[in-house]
Amino acid sequence: MTTVVLSRDIEIDDDVRGLLWSISDLESLAKLIAVIALGQAQHAARIIRELEPHGPALSDDDLYAGARGQMRVRGQTEQQRDISRYHRDGFLFECISWIVARQEANDRTYLKDPHISSTTQGLDGLSIEMDPVEPIVIRATIFEDKCTEHPRQKFKQEVLHTFHEHHDNKRKPDLVANAVNLIRESGLDGSAAAKAAANVLDRKFRIYRAALTVDTSITTTDKRRKLFKDYNGLKDITKPQRVGATFVVDGDLREWFQTLADLVIEMLSEFEVEHV
Repeated sequence: MTTVVLSRDIEIDDDVRGLLWSISDLESLAKLIAVIALGQAQHAARIIRELEPHGPALSDDDLYAGARGQMRVRGQTEQQRDISRYHRDGFLFECISWIVARQEANDRTYLKDPHISSTTQGLDGLSIEMDPVEPIVIRATIFEDKCTEHPRQKFKQEVLHTFHEHHDNKRKPDLVANAVNLIRESGLDGSAAAKAAANVLDRKFRIYRAALTVDTSITTTDKRRKLFKDYNGLKDITKPQRVGATFVVDGDLREWFQTLADLVIEMLSEFEVEHV
């Protein structure tokens, strides 16, 4: 299996499992994101599992134009360009989060694809793990991924709010609908998939994973503890069910993601020459 984003356990506190993400191969990351931006996340999953060589499964001029557009900052005003940049960087970070989850997945794990459209609302990410044999969900992981210069504020005001709504099952329709779509990939039909999805509403089968970009000031246990403070407000679950992941960016956050976006565009150009 190709490991493009490294993920290792780090200490936070007695209530939260900590993860630290880092990039092992920036060019390979850009290639995977290029494939995802072409609307081919499932093919990217096969690349990660080393079942396919790098490159898209389907090539088309319009696909490349759309993927490049996804990587570019647009807008006539500074405010419009800022919004475009935040959406673009959010997509890139969501791809990083998805790649981590895909690397850790087994053959009975089904993942919601990253949002291709920046206007798409709803779950940042969802992972469903089925029993090795039985048509039963044994784990449902809800992802909240935030690419931000203000990680504590984002976690406190947005991530925790969303997680509490899920914890209280206030977002049942969205969660169940997404779970059913993923479970159907296991071969179950609509009714059987709906029945299998029942466990996603049970807290004991659920994991919450918050992923945040941070700068180099948040690299100690104490700083991470403060960043994820109040996570234990999600009651009646255990430490492994509250995951706090940090992705440390050394330098300007937006410049780092601009560099990544430029590299993705470069990979798209290489793919286009080879495959169109």
